[in-house]
Amino acid sequence: MEDAKTSGPPFVGALLRLCWQNVRAKIREAIRGHGFTDLQEPHFAIFSYPLPDGVRPSELARQLRMSRQATNYLVGQMEALGYLERRVGSGGDRRVIYLTERGRRVAEVLYSCLRELQMQWAQEVGQDRFDVFLEVLRQLGAEQTRSF
Repeated sequence: MEDAKTSGPPFVGALLRLCWQNVRAKIREAIRGHGFTDLQEPHFAIFSYPLPDGVRPSELARQLRMSRQATNYLVGQMEALGYLERRVGSGGDRRVIYLTERGRRVAEVLYSCLRELQMQWAQEVGQDRFDVFLEVLRQLGAEQTRSF
């Protein structure tokens, strides 16, 4: 027999989206609070795990699940703002994307914000439950993260 809590909406996708929107709002607030007011919502994709440091543009496009054209446009914007740079890689003539010092500072703010949010959520639901939650997410996301 199905439990009423698990048989109807909101389903897992909606619940994950709602949590993600909460995370995204915290990230936006932290980044703006540290003076990075030139970043727009689409730019946040660049700071997704794993960070684009030493990655080819085509690989970044695959990680972001964006077209190469859209990714190159976004990378160009981030270069103009001073968060990324494209350099020739050490193994040939292909260009590779690297974080600048400014980009690394954004990543530090982002990671600090996420650590704080995880501590807050662990306090709200209990550390043991939160640890199980993270392990379940890691397990369910394992196939996807292996490709990085």
